[in-house]
Amino acid sequence: MVEVNAIFSGCNCELQVFDYNDQTRRIAYGAGNTVAITTPFSKNLDVRVCQTLKSHTAIVTVVKWLPDHQLLISGAEDGVTNIWKYTDDGTFSIKQTFEEDEDKSSITCMSSPAGDEKILIVGRASGAVEVWSMAEDGSEKFSLFGKFEINSEFYPLSVSAIEVRPEQLVVFVGGTKPNLYVYSLDLNNAESITCAAKLEGHEDWIRALAVKRIDEDEFVIASGSQDRWIRLWKLCLNEKIDNSDQDKSKLRLLSNKLYKFTIGGSTRCAVNFDAIIMGHDDWISSLCWHATEMRLLSASADSSIIVWEPDPVSGVWISKVRLGEMAIKGASTATGSSGGFYCSRWIMDEVYGREIVLTNGKTGSFRCWYHENEPKDTNLGPKTAEYLQNASLTGPSGKVTDVEWSKTGEYLLATSLDQTTRLFAQWTKHSREEQAGRCNLDTDKAPWHEFSRPQIHGYDMICVKPITETRFASAGDEKVIRVFDEPKSVADLLLQLTNVAGGNESMPESASLPVLGLSNKADLEDIEEEIEKEADRPESGDELRRSPDESDGPEKHAKTNMLAGLQAPPLEDHLQRYTLWPEKEKLYGHGFEITTLDVSPDGKLIASACRSNSEKHAAIRLFNTDNWQQLDQTLAGHELTITRIRWSPTGEYLLSVSRDRMFSLWQKGEDGQFVRLALQPKAHTRIIWDCCWIPSSISRCMFVTGARDRKIKVWELENAAQTTVSNICTSERFSSAVTALDAYSGSVAKHAILAVGLDNGLVYIYSVDNRGSLKELLQVDPAKTPDGSISRLSFRPPRHEDTGRIYLAVGSADHSVRILSFGVAELGIEGSNDL
Repeated sequence: MVEVNAIFSGCNCELQVFDYNDQTRRIAYGAGNTVAITTPFSKNLDVRVCQTLKSHTAIVTVVKWLPDHQLLISGAEDGVTNIWKYTDDGTFSIKQTFEEDEDKSSITCMSSPAGDEKILIVGRASGAVEVWSMAEDGSEKFSLFGKFEINSEFYPLSVSAIEVRPEQLVVFVGGTKPNLYVYSLDLNNAESITCAAKLEGHEDWIRALAVKRIDEDEFVIASGSQDRWIRLWKLCLNEKIDNSDQDKSKLRLLSNKLYKFTIGGSTRCAVNFDAIIMGHDDWISSLCWHATEMRLLSASADSSIIVWEPDPVSGVWISKVRLGEMAIKGASTATGSSGGFYCSRWIMDEVYGREIVLTNGKTGSFRCWYHENEPKDTNLGPKTAEYLQNASLTGPSGKVTDVEWSKTGEYLLATSLDQTTRLFAQWTKHSREEQAGRCNLDTDKAPWHEFSRPQIHGYDMICVKPITETRFASAGDEKVIRVFDEPKSVADLLLQLTNVAGGNESMPESASLPVLGLSNKADLEDIEEEIEKEADRPESGDELRRSPDESDGPEKHAKTNMLAGLQAPPLEDHLQRYTLWPEKEKLYGHGFEITTLDVSPDGKLIASACRSNSEKHAAIRLFNTDNWQQLDQTLAGHELTITRIRWSPTGEYLLSVSRDRMFSLWQKGEDGQFVRLALQPKAHTRIIWDCCWIPSSISRCMFVTGARDRKIKVWELENAAQTTVSNICTSERFSSAVTALDAYSGSVAKHAILAVGLDNGLVYIYSVDNRGSLKELLQVDPAKTPDGSISRLSFRPPRHEDTGRIYLAVGSADHSVRILSFGVAELGIEGSNDL
């Protein structure tokens, strides 16, 4: 059976994109078109994605749990709201899907009254606000009770509802106006939806709302706006209403307007402004009340989270705890800023007696802070306890374009359209005893984490390939190939926590990215440049002989190793700032954006190609890694963009496939020149997306191509003449276009193992024998595969520690990187007990 060892998928940048279920202790969040479900929080706060729910056809914007009914609600840009039913065995099934036939606009916000999960309020980008009610027959199905629209120039960004009396609701709506709208409705009357008040005070759009019940007839509502302010409003019922405004004899210099209305003819309500909270430097994006105490949690685009409390004497709201960082508005991740926070939740983990603050940011990663609750009889209590940060969920926030294992298979590199390159490895060393080698490590069960973010770029990343264990080449949506070297700080971290071998003293200590720059600079190089400048300075003249910084020497410019001593995977703060790899070289020569590259098995040559609609640019360029110079010879022949280049396992042959439906095969001669053996016209009837080589232990020159015509073909260079390539096997048509291929570099009972990825997200495993015959071994369960096109497949190189299992990395357009594994014995190949 295929196992899912890891799923990395970034959280969407939306205001209500994740929620927590305190009964199952699981997080659900929008990840691309899917809803990612995590494992329950463990004692050490370790939480990982265990599955993704597939149904939506566009970005998921809203996720909400209804714990009492074990229902999960998801809304997306496709205008669809899905109701998922959770069962105790951890599975989800769609219980209901509802959408308005005439309104396909995006779901922007969602709310359910606290304590009454039978009502669901849904806001749409069209401006409509829908009220759905659950049937009383126990079916747990919703029906549309009613809908309203504030005006044609308004669409809701946040909604919050209160059940003030049974079957009577007050709904607050904030959005693309500075006004907070208040609606009342009686569930016994479908025509009772009424605009009760329009609260003024904010100066910009309202993005966040949160409601807290103070007592039976009194509520406080917090609203957060793009004007950087939080306003508190008080809702009172019946006898709690202050009627002093009706006394005309009293002199009033300042007026706090009271908005009064009635629900169902019996419940009197009044809303008025209560307080204003200032302290954030950018848009307020999320608000959340503490479950039992009068504390408010706010998250902002200024990359900070603040816990607010009223002063017990004056009643003024003050900042008690500030988490995150101080960042200027619009700061980019390239300068080390997280880019601001979006959704935030206050989690009360009663199992382990702690409070958790969780929020997601622009990079797709979560930030997690926690503190242990103090005993009730102490003077400190949770209000003054220190919040500690813990590593949390990370993953690409854009379409994954490439995944490649290191030479030894100890770590995985991935690139995506979120303009990053990420390094994933297993956290195998959890304690000092394990680090000293006194414990047996079960590497199969060791959790996977992101340990480094070698490249944060200004262009979308397209492809990546290791050159050595400590060096890789990558290309973004630009004309340049960049080469990176591992810094010593990252090498030491990997040695400390994983099975990846350590570095050496010649490595640069760390790297940094200058503001407005694209090239990671090695800190060691900065020191050497400073020393060279010192040697070139004239010896005469005090002002030339001594600079203000010179008294501390060049060592002053060396950065402190912020990764030293970490006993757990790095935090998001570390990943963004301190795990970059310094750039070694830039390789020029292409005239357009690079689409693919590959490195020869000996690491001596890099082959690459770029976008093209003419034969002139549809050529392969070769670079020597000894001197980083381009070879004089370019390999021409294709007419359109080359989609994939692959070196043969021995490095003797070079294969390329293209949009022109042809493949070309080149052989490297003893003189270093390449000779074209084949340029196969009409190899497929549609675009060829990928290719891969069958291991040399099976055949000297056998390879596979996959195309948009939904077929894969096996080709072999004839042994007799070694001049013609023959198609020796063609598969049946798949259900969708073939977009990714890879072959396991080992062999199983003299068979090659081939992975096939499709445009609809499905993954198949085939065997290929020495005659080129294809046989389907298994189809990966669709519940374990991505929800988008498979962009890349990469088998992990055989390792002694794998104990009869084969690992496959899967990169997809659904923003996910997955690591799957299956046992060799499960493939059903005769004599396949051993690799």
